Amino acid sequence: MAWDIGIFRRVIAWALTLPFLWYCHPTATLLLLGTPFSVLGLLVRGWAAGSINKDQELATSGPYAYLRNPLYLGTLLIGIGVTVAGGAGQWTLLFLAYFIAVYGMTMLLEHSWLTELFGQAYREYARSVPSLIPRVVPYRPSKDSMGRNFHFRRYYRNKEWEAALGALAMFSFLAMKAIFGWLGP
Repeated sequence: MAWDIGIFRRVIAWALTLPFLWYCHPTATLLLLGTPFSVLGLLVRGWAAGSINKDQELATSGPYAYLRNPLYLGTLLIGIGVTVAGGAGQWTLLFLAYFIAVYGMTMLLEHSWLTELFGQAYREYARSVPSLIPRVVPYRPSKDSMGRNFHFRRYYRNKEWEAALGALAMFSFLAMKAIFGWLGP
């Protein structure tokens, strides 16, 4: 089930990305406004990807001690940054609608999957840790659990470098479009 929703997310994202790149109107100012959101999103996603062993153990340390879905929060921040940099407010709203619909469904499916996989430990964690808005104080499980520190090997194995390359490509394209006035109406 997780594989199907992942493919669906990517297909919809590409279906929205191509028209966005055509119709956007980036400027230097908008690039400067959008970049911090995307950089923060990449840092959050990178920290999360380097701290998790997907489907092998329940992640409750690192960014997962503050929120259950740091990868998705990172995606939200990256998307906001890119659409702000593109200078098309309607695209930011469309991205937010996409995120709420698609990632909302993803989080519901993932919640069911993790409950099935990790049982009571996940139910306790989910009751204590919010989905997208971080806690102020990190979560500490009632039982001893092996906390995971960030490791570049996990970051690489989880293919998070692909998100960084994708964001770099998007911002490079937006910068070139701003400089040279490429494409679009």
